[in-house]
Amino acid sequence: MNTLIVIVGTTAIGKTALSIKLAQHFSSEIISCDSRQFFKEMTIGTAVPDQDELAAATHHFIQNRSIFDDYNVGSFEKDALKKLNELFENNSIQIMVGGSGLYVDAVVNGLDFFPDVDPQIRENLTEQLNSEGIEVLQQQLLNLDPETYNTIAKDNPHRVIRALEICIGTGKTYSSFKNKPKTPRNFNVIKVGLNAERSIIYERINKRVDIMVKNGLLEEAKNLYPHKQLNALQTVGYRELFEYFDGNCTLEKAIEEIKKNTRRFAKRQLTWFRKDENIKWFNYDEKIETIINSIKKEL
Repeated sequence: MNTLIVIVGTTAIGKTALSIKLAQHFSSEIISCDSRQFFKEMTIGTAVPDQDELAAATHHFIQNRSIFDDYNVGSFEKDALKKLNELFENNSIQIMVGGSGLYVDAVVNGLDFFPDVDPQIRENLTEQLNSEGIEVLQQQLLNLDPETYNTIAKDNPHRVIRALEICIGTGKTYSSFKNKPKTPRNFNVIKVGLNAERSIIYERINKRVDIMVKNGLLEEAKNLYPHKQLNALQTVGYRELFEYFDGNCTLEKAIEEIKKNTRRFAKRQLTWFRKDENIKWFNYDEKIETIINSIKKEL
């Protein structure tokens, strides 16, 4: 039976390094499901694997799209399943890695079906976000769909706008379309999670942000600033620097906000993945042999 080994965990925990070691051991390729790393214009701020890492194992869905493309989790589900079917023809074991829980679930379990709605609704909501701020949209979601309001990442504009456009476009709650029967997958799944004490995770995040700044994050964000309204750029590491470019804070404050918001993002990632009882957790510095032996017992 074909098997997909899924590596999950918080940002900066070491998922990329582990996935490469596993890909080399099993002679597999790697499906990336980090929704921020799809976009070729966003390199530094999304911690895309470096050239040595990309050369160490074949990666898919790394910088394969543009921020100007309309690409979402539904598109990724279709593309990833198609690629997996191709890869399984050569090797019955493949690797998927990423911290985007929704994108992991899309491939492993399938997405809930949501009807198409008028794209003008999303445009209107995005304009409202830019002019009035996310708090207004959050309140609107609370009024229309309290269940979704209480379960999604409310400070993520993508999620709030997505839920609102369904509510407005269908006249039904976003939550009413969830948890319907899904199409079964034709592969087994082994899930491996990397974790560490919170203080270590936060230390690694702070260090990573400092390295990003040193490597040119400010210049990258400056080049993207004219397009700051695009959905792909409504994300940690860029939003905060756009605030700096707008004159709303100092550079030092913007960098501190990137660190703080990345730590919050990591906390949400952990909350998401801890709900999954099928994940076998390992410490971030666990020996690779231990993880490989654990996987082999499940194959």
